[in-house]
Amino acid sequence: TWHLKKIPQIVRERTFSLDSPKFEAKTKLELNSVCGIECQRKLPVPSLSDLKNLLSYETVFENGTRTLTEVNVLGAALDPAGNTTTRRPLRKKRQIYGTDSRFSIYDKRFMTNFPFNTAVKISTGCSGILVSPKHVLTAAHCLHNGKDYVKGSKRLRVGLMKTKSRGNGRKRKGTSDGMPSFQWTRVKSTHIPKGWFKGVSGDIALDYDYAVLELKRPHKKKYMELGISPTIKMMPGSMIHFSGFDNDRSGQLVYRFCSISDESNDLFYQYCDAEPGSTGSGIYLRLKEPNKKKWKRKIIAVYSGHQWVDINGEQQDYNVAVRITPLKYAQICFWIHGNDENCTQG
Repeated sequence: TWHLKKIPQIVRERTFSLDSPKFEAKTKLELNSVCGIECQRKLPVPSLSDLKNLLSYETVFENGTRTLTEVNVLGAALDPAGNTTTRRPLRKKRQIYGTDSRFSIYDKRFMTNFPFNTAVKISTGCSGILVSPKHVLTAAHCLHNGKDYVKGSKRLRVGLMKTKSRGNGRKRKGTSDGMPSFQWTRVKSTHIPKGWFKGVSGDIALDYDYAVLELKRPHKKKYMELGISPTIKMMPGSMIHFSGFDNDRSGQLVYRFCSISDESNDLFYQYCDAEPGSTGSGIYLRLKEPNKKKWKRKIIAVYSGHQWVDINGEQQDYNVAVRITPLKYAQICFWIHGNDENCTQG
């Protein structure tokens, strides 16, 4: 069952104008030298002043202007347990684990209907998910490398799926049935938490690898609601689901589900088969609504991708997702609604 949780409040304190970004960073679909499982265990619990700094955020607008908004955090429960994880055996380098368990969705009845229609393509080469009539959730590193915004993010666009039309009942030359084409929409503004930037968190901290894009015009499609990420024990079969546009299956929507193997307060470590391109996909669960017989899908994490980390002097890899904690729910909800009145219960 989805359990209702009281959400902390994110309150806007001050907004400053910043210089326009250079937009010179290279897009990286795989990250190196990030804080991984071992490093997460040693991280101290953030204090309230740390949280205010980490959850302050930059906004970049379509015309290239940029602001920094400082926030206050009210009602946050600071977890004294820290970033605890369960120890698991290390695993070897690979992206597809054993048999490739991904499904390409070809049938347009599925592709253009919920939940698959919520998957979108980001023009920098990543995926994302529709979270409101005008907003898309994706990974921060699809837009910013920790120091600067990536080249393609200056004229950022989001591709919404539509199936290719057939003229007079005949297939047009060069098109194949079941391959999505995209209706591209411009992005009006982008929000990225300050915790993602190098210099704030020291090294790149995956905990803050998420961003929200506001579209220039509403998309008129069904979107997926945000949910608070439950612990592994509270998930049916520890299973998660997500769809994205993997680079090795060009032009196809790729769906997968798998179980989570490990967790910290902010991250899920899992064995989902995924290739670059699916980064930024929304990870969702289907649980029962409280006191109802209805089941509901909600986004509980953002897929950050296939990561290489140094563990005990050796390069190891894992697939990782950023959990939507009550604090992140409050922030993303605040970005979507512009106030915290609609974000009290998650």
